[in-house]
Amino acid sequence: MLGWALMFLIVALVAGFFGFGGIASAAAGIAQILFFIFIVMFAVFLIMGLVAGRRVSRGP
Repeated sequence: MLGWALMFLIVALVAGFFGFGGIASAAAGIAQILFFIFIVMFAVFLIMGLVAGRRVSRGP
């Protein structure tokens, strides 16, 4: 997902450089949404991993 966000960011930068403002703003918006979804998913999985790691029994 982070790869998609980076791809849309590059598309936005290239489109902005060539003067396509509408395409650039749309691609930048999509990249921003994907990046925030990635950050939220990363935080959720990090917390799940920490909680699951504490539940493992140590044994005798």
